[in-house]
Amino acid sequence: MPAMADDLAELAARFGAALRSAGLPVGPGRSERFAAAVTLVRPETRRDLFNCALATLVSSKDQAGVLRAVFTDVFGALDGPGPLPGVNSATMTPPGAPQSPAGLADARTAASAHIEILRLVDGTGEESDSEEPSEEIARPYLGSAMERLSSTDFAELSAGELAELAAAMQKMTLAVPARRSRRRNRRPAGRRTDVRSTLRQARRTGGHAFRLIGEVPAMRPRRLVVLCDISGSMEPYARAMIQLLYCAAGGANAEVFTFATRLTRLTAALARTTPAIAIARAAEAAPDWNGGTRLGAALKEFNDRYGRRGMARGAVVLIISDGWDTGDAEVVRREMERLSLVAFRIVWMNPRTKSASYQPLAAGMAAAWPYCDAVVSGHSLDAIGRLAAALADPVRRRLITAPVAS
Repeated sequence: MPAMADDLAELAARFGAALRSAGLPVGPGRSERFAAAVTLVRPETRRDLFNCALATLVSSKDQAGVLRAVFTDVFGALDGPGPLPGVNSATMTPPGAPQSPAGLADARTAASAHIEILRLVDGTGEESDSEEPSEEIARPYLGSAMERLSSTDFAELSAGELAELAAAMQKMTLAVPARRSRRRNRRPAGRRTDVRSTLRQARRTGGHAFRLIGEVPAMRPRRLVVLCDISGSMEPYARAMIQLLYCAAGGANAEVFTFATRLTRLTAALARTTPAIAIARAAEAAPDWNGGTRLGAALKEFNDRYGRRGMARGAVVLIISDGWDTGDAEVVRREMERLSLVAFRIVWMNPRTKSASYQPLAAGMAAAWPYCDAVVSGHSLDAIGRLAAALADPVRRRLITAPVAS
């Protein structure tokens, strides 16, 4: 596994991806708790970091054994010498975080209690006292397999389960509002008269126009532009959304871009193929797949290279990202402002907004929020309906539609 970056969110996401590859049900929720534990405890040794992972990422004795093996592979031996790879004081301590010995003691006590619970679990498969049950009982559902998968978070689906959703996605449509075209269509009751067609018809009656031919403006769908975050924290959702765009957005002629540390245009790679091959081509075309996140830089590159040429003018722009950014939040705010002045609507899909208590505390999300017409979760197939409704909404609902003073 590549060396971890200094960004705690990326570290937690990549470690969670490694655990999922090993068969553990580690989704975004557990990764968030792991990151919070690292921020609070500020581990100085591998043993302390492993205890943070043990207290937040597993829920049974069997899972603890897999966690130890993956942890050793990623970070090294528990009692090994040297600094923690990919973890430093700036990563673990957010700016302005208070030094609270009492809070650290409480966190260590809670972690120790959780570890003791795992040690008391015997090998018969009994359920532990953790918040999350084991993977075998994580999804108690009596409906059909498709109904269960439709309500499951994309991050919890395997590659095979995601492929099973392709048939359901093909029955969906991601429509966008229509706009007036420069062309006009003939209509008998049109408010304007098509003089050329009327005179052409009058030639058949000796130059006498017995019937006026009307015309109305033609309507055509707006362009759909998709910017999809493929960084480590968004990788499970990126695969699901690229599959959805292939299956459901064909009629909208969507322009698809991905970004992590750079912007990549994937429109040609997603054309005329199957969803599985489309995802494989997307991963090949985007060399920064599962990398870090430079949201502001990606928006700037899109505005400079494509938005200025008219691709975003009057378009519906869909941004798929959790808002985590390693760059300057001011760049995100400035580029979102530029984009909002040319785009008809900006819809942001953030899977973390599925929580009712979500607040845009991430710097990138907080900077972009005022320029969005809608923010939806889209974390599962059932939640895609709200995303489709936001894309098809013909009304601009942006909080800020004019330049603001810097």
